[in-house]
Amino acid sequence: MTTRQHDSSLYEEIQSDERFQELKRRFRAWVFPMTAVFLVWYLLYVALSAWARGFMGTKVLGNINVALIFGLLQFVSTFLIAWAYSRHAARKLDPLADEIRHEAEGRTDVRGGTE
Repeated sequence: MTTRQHDSSLYEEIQSDERFQELKRRFRAWVFPMTAVFLVWYLLYVALSAWARGFMGTKVLGNINVALIFGLLQFVSTFLIAWAYSRHAARKLDPLADEIRHEAEGRTDVRGGTE
């Protein structure tokens, strides 16, 4: 088994790199708004369940009511967000992260950081 020893200066260099800052910006620009939207959507479901029972109990089709549909849509939205994030990461994050990682691995090998 090979272990790699990294000195803290390598991590400090990576953290100060403009590409790493861009990577963090791209990540946050997607994750924070999406998290806020999902939390609002989830809290709406909870609030409606607590304070709009008549509306949530409205039958839509047979014994299927609005609450059941909203509950199932919570699962659907979770999967859609995961799918959308994987596409975003593959297009916007992974290429830049790979570039930074490969450069860092090259610097580690040159410095003799592998055993």
